Amino acid sequence: MPNTKTIRVPHLGGIDAAYQMPHPYDASKPTLVLVNSFTTSSELYREQFSNKDITSKMNLVAIELLGHGQTRTEQENWTYWDTAIMNIQVMDALNISHAYVLGTSQGGWICVRMALMAPKKILGIVPLGTSLDNESQRTRDLGCWDALALLQPNIDAWTSEVQTAGFEPGDAYADFLIDIGFGKECAQDVRAFWRAEIAKNYQGDEGRRRIRMAAINLRDRDGLLNRLADVRCPVLWMHGTSDAVYSAANAEEEIKLFKNSPDARLVKVEGGQHFLSFSHPEEVFKHVVEFVAKRAK
Repeated sequence: MPNTKTIRVPHLGGIDAAYQMPHPYDASKPTLVLVNSFTTSSELYREQFSNKDITSKMNLVAIELLGHGQTRTEQENWTYWDTAIMNIQVMDALNISHAYVLGTSQGGWICVRMALMAPKKILGIVPLGTSLDNESQRTRDLGCWDALALLQPNIDAWTSEVQTAGFEPGDAYADFLIDIGFGKECAQDVRAFWRAEIAKNYQGDEGRRRIRMAAINLRDRDGLLNRLADVRCPVLWMHGTSDAVYSAANAEEEIKLFKNSPDARLVKVEGGQHFLSFSHPEEVFKHVVEFVAKRAK
């Protein structure tokens, strides 16, 4: 993507971390780091990059997770903790001393990990449409998806002991992600864009290995519930009532576990999809701008 840059950071023996920053960094403004959802890219936030009401008030920096977009490392195995470390190192490399972090779905638990690992750097977090548990029966009882069952067929299909030079995830996988994330009724140009974006980001044998590890990370991740009391920055959790992956009922339980945050609150968005900043961008960023401005004074 022409707007994506990479910066070398030392974690895992070296990562070329991809990011988008729509405008030159302005140290006089607060910074919002954006973390994308499963098998999307920093393009998830492209509407925000061109929104002057947002960019006039804060720096936006969208960092693509390990296994996502144009981020690359020679290390084949990694975890969400590694992405959190990478993101903090990207901040350091860009001379960003403090930031707020917004993360969609898996980005939600990345922003929590960043707050836990760099509490002096992370001023507040904004999880969108997430769950902070592992893939537990508790969350399924509350209406969340069953990733153990839904992801395993893909992991099996993406596991190979021979080279797969012609690999692409295919439209069936892309449509699955689009349906649960953007919504089945999303516009056809949106569907076409993300079909092409996912195919482009996961080409050949290297792409197969990255998407496989991304899926393994999602399916087998560790839960954070017993760590949430260690988060001491403000938390604005926003959740759509039409989220097809993680339920608002689960969010209502988990927000209560941020016991030592000075301000932890849940905002439910009526009709909001799993990728909430896409389905309800104005409502999401109205709250985000207020959240940041309240603390930037």
